[in-house]
Amino acid sequence: MQMKEFTKGLIKENPTFVQLLGMCPTLAVTTSVANGIGMGLSATVVLVMSNLLISLLRKTIPEKIRIASYIVIIAGVVSAVEMLLKAFLPEISKSLGLFIPLIVVNCIILARAEAFASKNTVGNSMLDGLGIGLGFTGALTIISAIRELLGAGTLLGFSVFGAGFEPATILILPPGAFIVLGLLIGTINWLRAKNAEGGKK
Repeated sequence: MQMKEFTKGLIKENPTFVQLLGMCPTLAVTTSVANGIGMGLSATVVLVMSNLLISLLRKTIPEKIRIASYIVIIAGVVSAVEMLLKAFLPEISKSLGLFIPLIVVNCIILARAEAFASKNTVGNSMLDGLGIGLGFTGALTIISAIRELLGAGTLLGFSVFGAGFEPATILILPPGAFIVLGLLIGTINWLRAKNAEGGKK
């Protein structure tokens, strides 16, 4: 097992800020930190478990039905995660609503199954899923923290700035998601370009 398979998903191949995958939940559920963390960790569990199962079965799945097989495996894992959330975290389950079942068609999950788990060992596939999942969770948490803090004046539901604070309500509305995501991606690209220039000198 190689730790680079884990670390690449955190920053270098971050699914949100670098690969621009999973934009639907990124824009829709990041109105609060609790939602962002809940969605990210749910996707992480699905990534790790589906990568594990697909890697184990990769030599027995016929080539012609591999995508359909991956979707069936992913759907099974997502169903288990959804039931666990409803049983133990009903508030998060209710808040995330349809976006938990939609993990089945999340391009991040299927992309890792096709590009990595179907070609690599179980250990590396699990590390890949964990790294990509935590990178996704981190991105959602950052976006949701900015939106909740500036858009509602709270963090994890607790008031931060007091009663006198006037929140920028647009940040918890749909346009706010695009604004925050665009500014973060622009900042990251600027920093990467600056580091690349520094490395050439």
